Amino acid sequence: MQQALLPRDLPPDLLARLPTPAAFAVRGSASALPQVPGAYLLLLRLDQAHPLDIATLPPAILPPGWYAYAGSARGPGGLRARLGRHFREDKPAHWHIDRLTPAAAALVGLAYLAEEECALVLRLIATGAFRARLRGFGASDCRTCESHLLNWTAVGAPD
Repeated sequence: MQQALLPRDLPPDLLARLPTPAAFAVRGSASALPQVPGAYLLLLRLDQAHPLDIATLPPAILPPGWYAYAGSARGPGGLRARLGRHFREDKPAHWHIDRLTPAAAALVGLAYLAEEECALVLRLIATGAFRARLRGFGASDCRTCESHLLNWTAVGAPD
């Protein structure tokens, strides 16, 4: 992916493994995103460990680092509405990801018009730089993916 298409504070090795999006936005600026259906990746950076206590999942503590969450936006307002909601800090917790976005030090949304969320997950895992992080996270109705939350591992970094 060309680095000019995304914010410069994303690590170059992370950028190199992402499929090129149709559009992107950072927290607070979803207006540049299309109002059409599609899939998306939400890139999150946690600067400190974050505990997750979700009734339908085992308790977990996510270590600091970069994460990618894959989702779909098929409702009214499409990608702009869904990613705009993820960027809001005052939202009620409805989806698994809603319990993680408020803790993110950085939040970037990537919009994909001709993709499915599971295909995005599989593409990222195939790079060898992403791993499913928490079984069932964002994927409780998915028969293909272990998780829609992936953890990025920098090349040469310890697991």
